[in-house]
Amino acid sequence: MNQETQLLLDSLGRQRDHVFGILEGLSDEQLRRPVLPSGWTCLGLVRHLALDVEHYWFRCITAGEPLKTEGDSDDRLGAWQVEPNESAEDIFTRYRNEIERANAIAAATPLDAPPRQRDPWWGDWDVPNLRFILLHVVAETACHAGHLDAGRELLDGHQWLVL
Repeated sequence: MNQETQLLLDSLGRQRDHVFGILEGLSDEQLRRPVLPSGWTCLGLVRHLALDVEHYWFRCITAGEPLKTEGDSDDRLGAWQVEPNESAEDIFTRYRNEIERANAIAAATPLDAPPRQRDPWWGDWDVPNLRFILLHVVAETACHAGHLDAGRELLDGHQWLVL
């Protein structure tokens, strides 16, 4: 793996660690509790990160795996919905597994490699290569880590960064 790829993966890793760190110690009930009027939950956001971010951008778009598998919904918001039979540990494990697979794909793919899968959902958005995807995923994960900071503070007052 080249130095630039390692740097990007290290930056992404710090954001992923933030996601896990800010949620540490929350109960299953707290992770599932709606924090915003929209019904947004911390666990739903982690599920979104696993499916719509890690799985989608690395396994599907970068590596060319199918965008949908049998039984998948066409509803892109479905990843945010946690099923009653899904445990928090199952979702965290899925996120960890998707991270591991994403890291392996990124390490084995040249940064200038174009996506192997094109998604019509993008519209006119130009996704030229893995470098762009890594930068996008760093930004998206950091943004969602910030959402989780706010959600955690609303749930129990805990703050990741105390000002």
